[in-house]
Amino acid sequence: MIVLSHQLSFGKIKLPDLVSDKMVLQRDVELKIWGWADNGENITIKFRNETYNTSPDKNGKWSVQLKPQKAGGPFVMEINEITIRDILVGDVWLASGQSNMETPIARLTDRFPEINVSDFNKIRYFKVPTQNTVESVRENIASGGKWFTGTASEVMNWTAFAYFYAVEAYEHTKIPQGMLVSSLGGSAIQSWVSQEHLKNFPDDIIDKQALSALNSSKLDQGRNLWNQKDFNDGNWEKAKVPGKWKDNGIRAKGTVWFRKNFELPASMDGKFARLYLGVMVDSDSVFVNGKFVGSTSYTYPPRKYDIPGGILKQGKNTIAIQLTSNFGNGEFVADKPYKIVGDGVTVDLTGEWKYNIGRDTSKDEEYKSKLKNLRSTPSGLYNGMIYPIRDYKVRGAIWYQGESNAGQSEDYAGLLKNLIENWREVFQWNQMPFLLVQLPNFMEKTNDPNAPSGWAGIREAQFKTSQTVPYTAMSVNYNIGEWNDIHPLNKKDMAKRLFLAARKLVYGEKLVSSGPVLKSMKVENSNIILSFDNVGSGLQSKNGNLKHFAIAGSDKKFVWAEAKIKGNTVIVTSKEIKNPVAVRYAWSNNPEDANLQNKVGLLASPFRTDDW
Repeated sequence: MIVLSHQLSFGKIKLPDLVSDKMVLQRDVELKIWGWADNGENITIKFRNETYNTSPDKNGKWSVQLKPQKAGGPFVMEINEITIRDILVGDVWLASGQSNMETPIARLTDRFPEINVSDFNKIRYFKVPTQNTVESVRENIASGGKWFTGTASEVMNWTAFAYFYAVEAYEHTKIPQGMLVSSLGGSAIQSWVSQEHLKNFPDDIIDKQALSALNSSKLDQGRNLWNQKDFNDGNWEKAKVPGKWKDNGIRAKGTVWFRKNFELPASMDGKFARLYLGVMVDSDSVFVNGKFVGSTSYTYPPRKYDIPGGILKQGKNTIAIQLTSNFGNGEFVADKPYKIVGDGVTVDLTGEWKYNIGRDTSKDEEYKSKLKNLRSTPSGLYNGMIYPIRDYKVRGAIWYQGESNAGQSEDYAGLLKNLIENWREVFQWNQMPFLLVQLPNFMEKTNDPNAPSGWAGIREAQFKTSQTVPYTAMSVNYNIGEWNDIHPLNKKDMAKRLFLAARKLVYGEKLVSSGPVLKSMKVENSNIILSFDNVGSGLQSKNGNLKHFAIAGSDKKFVWAEAKIKGNTVIVTSKEIKNPVAVRYAWSNNPEDANLQNKVGLLASPFRTDDW
């Protein structure tokens, strides 16, 4: 289906950005085309040797139903005096989530140089413009969207995951692929679910998101003052960069300012340079010699900012960073570049900085009473970015999100189930396929098998959803993340794994599309014996002995365990536990070394039997 709204006007017919040159239409389904026109205007649509006629109702709205279309193209559609060119018919994927669905493809070109010479005209991309509408649903998307091809001249407009998924799908099917990406960095799952489907969840799920939004909107005492080159920071405290706030003695929730002086030779006076500031938690604004040079509004994208000509000076220069962390876990992440590079000169920015707290929200209490007025903060992205595209027919949905909900993992399975039901309802397709990207590994590894892990909880919720909600599938990715970057660059393998799941779920191919799935557990003496489905031709370990298994007795205190494969089972034991009752596998934020897989080479999803 195509949503024709009142966003763009051509004479007496009004169309949105979504309906334009280079668009992709879903094959093999009826397509509803609608729009608006002046009263008395007759509408004639011509497409693929078929003609459709209609006229607007008293409110100026009109619609027609196109018969199912076979894959192919390019085609031309005429709507009265409007001509839409280069239309493809194939498979359209609604891709949504937070920042990992937003990662710009330009960030991956060093790792995947083939992007620079991309030559895929039969894959297309449309990014739904951000529209966070808390009051009510919107009928139309915001303006500013545009369809792009996968050719070298346009591919830099893409997001990374969408590109690699489209390439994988096209090369396998030889059918045109359209990626309809509706996502927003830092967004929580609640934002993408309607109010009706959130009503049965606890208030604190909504309150935490509302609190974050309220905190980020408040001002701090250093604003428009501590960014200046000549500001006297002599009485500020010292901090090491890179480093975590807590390791530098910073006990605040909110905004902290950091400043550093550096020297430049005469050769750099007035010259352009590139500023590398690693990755930071959460959001930042950066100033050089009092001039704003860049900002990032959410956690962890690599900070690479241009310093325009005329800002840098010979001798003393100053950099100031306004860093905001609403939950007090601010950080300059280690093992990332912190430097200025330009005209053969490199300035190392690591080491000692000065800092001062701009605003500590942990000391504020009065704003908490205002939360009840922000109850509509969730659902805003559903209202503005999902509901308006409900009539655009798709082949399935891709969901890559969960990082922002890691602190609420106990509710995530229910929220994800409601999101799927909600979207199937609004798209009027109760068998709409959902492909879930399980969160990859992240953060430092731990030697404590009892360490709490919100990320493990999200992975468990994603896995349970894939096993209990019909027409869903999931890819496992805990060995291709990066410990110090929440936005891992290997989106190519992530897309490949997810499309393998699509081949079985969506295209009906008979193949093993996922790793081993825990089926049963039994205790024999001091051993726990685990049985699995989805073993294909058998179980195996990747890179040596099985790792990342833990076992516990009735006290549920886990210790690392020895695990061995025997047929289609895994036997888990530890000399420390004589009467085991529970086992965990890959249960941590970063279980990168976990290596149970089937002989197809697909990893087992993390699991635990604590509640069996």
